[in-house]
Amino acid sequence: MPYYRSVGELPRKRHQVFHKPDGGLYNEELMGEEGFSSDASLLYHANLPTAIVKSEAVDRPAELDAAVPNRPLLPRGYRTQDLPVGGDVVGGRRLLFVNEDIRISFVAADRPSELYRNAVGDEILYVQSGSARFESVYGAMDVGEGDYVVVPASTTYRFVPLGGGSGSGGVGSDDVVRVMTFESRGHVRPPKRYLSQYGQMLEHAPYSERDFRAPTEPLVVDEGETPVLVLHRAGLTRLTYAAHPFDVVGWDGYLYPYAFNINDFEPIVKRFHAPPPVHQTFEGPNFVLCSFCPRTLDFDETAIRVPYNHANVDSDEMMFYVGGDYSARKGSGIDIGSISLHPSGVTHGPQPGSVEGSIGKPSTDEMAVMVDTFRPLDLGPAARACEDTSYGTSWARNQQARQLGDTESGPGLTA
Repeated sequence: MPYYRSVGELPRKRHQVFHKPDGGLYNEELMGEEGFSSDASLLYHANLPTAIVKSEAVDRPAELDAAVPNRPLLPRGYRTQDLPVGGDVVGGRRLLFVNEDIRISFVAADRPSELYRNAVGDEILYVQSGSARFESVYGAMDVGEGDYVVVPASTTYRFVPLGGGSGSGGVGSDDVVRVMTFESRGHVRPPKRYLSQYGQMLEHAPYSERDFRAPTEPLVVDEGETPVLVLHRAGLTRLTYAAHPFDVVGWDGYLYPYAFNINDFEPIVKRFHAPPPVHQTFEGPNFVLCSFCPRTLDFDETAIRVPYNHANVDSDEMMFYVGGDYSARKGSGIDIGSISLHPSGVTHGPQPGSVEGSIGKPSTDEMAVMVDTFRPLDLGPAARACEDTSYGTSWARNQQARQLGDTESGPGLTA
């Protein structure tokens, strides 16, 4: 994180005696990246954070993670709307895509997760719909539709849907939280070009520090032995601690979970069409994440206001459509909750008729989350289960239909 926060009770100096009310000492824990050489926070625990009483290996059925290459090569479309509802945001993740750098999963969660710690890398949890309480060793914060929740590696947390809905489980039902999860093999950051050499968000950045939310007070749970599921480089282990990890009375530093809402992203607009890097929101090792938000379109009167046909020479592009009116992509099967995957090796672009339909259009209300990866994405079980197999040939079908005068296409602004 690019700036300092302080929450709860702290001693005046780091690594200084800090007494509990009963005269004992609080226990310091340094959470730090890159071997004491990068961002870090100091947390003060009522109990020893090292007191493990039991360790048990946890096996996952291999079929839940089995992924296959995108072969034969095709642009592909998927419908997360068709995936089953149920489970929690940790154990209920359904694997969509994976490579050596990132795992992308989806879950329609209807219950709290157990305590969890991803020791492999940072996570981004994108809340498509619903509301939840994110609880961690740093405190708690409420999150909801449109929130990116960035979780640093090795943060112990749980995700609790707030519930109280109709119980229908349908899209938009407030008793189900729909979350796209991005698990990095390293650390997630704002793009370097948005930051000064000292870490401040610069004036040209499409968001600022004021847009970030983080825990504002400690979350102290006084309980005895407590299990925590840990993802580590060798697999999964359930560690049982002598006391609940949520016993932190204060912390400070630059490393902590935070939320950023997609509606706070400030789009950059040009006279003629701007490429996807203007939408970049985060970067990780060998991938970038972008936010396509409602915006004024290219304002030259001769501008073509849709993306040009383009080939992803060095990357696979995954687009998750999360809001707005997708009637503009009539004939492609795209709707809210849909995903398109446009891999390296193919050219993709707007649906036939979109170029003509875009001319003079002043704005778009479409919203999408895009990930570009610089290694190919394999297809997980969930992707294969919800694939719209007609998507890859939709350009040819729509072109033929237009020639016969049977269909109309709108702008398709995030094609």
